[in-house]
Amino acid sequence: MSTYILKILLAIQATGNGHISRAREVVPHLLKYCDLDLLVSGTQSDVNLPYFIKYKKKGISYTFGKKGGIDYWDTFKRFRPFDFVKDIYNFPVEDYDLIINDFEPITAWACKIKKKKCVAFSHQAAFLSKNTPRADDVDKFAEYLFKHYAPSTSAIGLHFEPYDSFIRTPIIRSEIRQLEPYVQPYITVYLPAYTDELLINYFEKFPDFYWEVFSKHVRLPYRQNNIKVIPVDNDSYLKSLQGCTGLITGGGFEAPAEATHLAKKVMVIPMFNQYEQKCNAKAFEHLGGTMVTEINHNFEHYLRNWLYQVKPLNIFYQDHTEMLIQEILLEHQLL
Repeated sequence: MSTYILKILLAIQATGNGHISRAREVVPHLLKYCDLDLLVSGTQSDVNLPYFIKYKKKGISYTFGKKGGIDYWDTFKRFRPFDFVKDIYNFPVEDYDLIINDFEPITAWACKIKKKKCVAFSHQAAFLSKNTPRADDVDKFAEYLFKHYAPSTSAIGLHFEPYDSFIRTPIIRSEIRQLEPYVQPYITVYLPAYTDELLINYFEKFPDFYWEVFSKHVRLPYRQNNIKVIPVDNDSYLKSLQGCTGLITGGGFEAPAEATHLAKKVMVIPMFNQYEQKCNAKAFEHLGGTMVTEINHNFEHYLRNWLYQVKPLNIFYQDHTEMLIQEILLEHQLL
């Protein structure tokens, strides 16, 4: 008598590091219950996924610029619309009992066309609720993308707070939970959309602190006065985050959540014309965190105040990854 083995596909967007970092935490839990295949689409992640990836697709991937925003021209040049549509129609979603989708458009649209169940399990799914904080200037096109970029039949959203019945607090990866944080007089910086030169120009004005700047623009580390510029690397970043006084980062979701969980103070600076990051920054500000809209002539003033006046939020996030996986499987009668 044969025993049926549940087959699930986890589809992951690889623009930015958050999706891959979350997958590193989710995969071991899923493997307890099913035969799992992985798909990754996009090319802009600095974090590796230490599991066999059955499907690698170009998908839609934004390129970071050097002036605080997205390089739209380079993004456009890299996009292959015919390959994208072909991937949607050819992808075998029918081979799986369930598709769990972290804002990945190819499998999401393949499911919609073939009427297959698809669970949105992502930070972006939190924006399906009107209760989730928004930027002051609402972007109607971005709101449309929240709903239609990666359509789903059900959703679990992740955000700083549970703003709605289907929204849960962040998944903090085990690598972060295992750290024993301490405080040294240095600041960790991850602002990949800015040049190193621009950041150094500001940070060297504060010699009371050392600065560890993680950069997508260098291959070898170098030091300039009280500033060390380091190529983006997960292990180096974790070590830096463990001992820093605070983190300055973009308007992403995972990095501020992780640093806050470690009782580090955080400054978020959303990328230009990136509506999701503006919304994240507004939500973080609602928590009591520090948000700076851009690096301009006022930045030195904001930075000084943050360095010498601001205290960390120190919010502990529950470890609930196993519970969330069980919730998804139970909802679809697969457990």
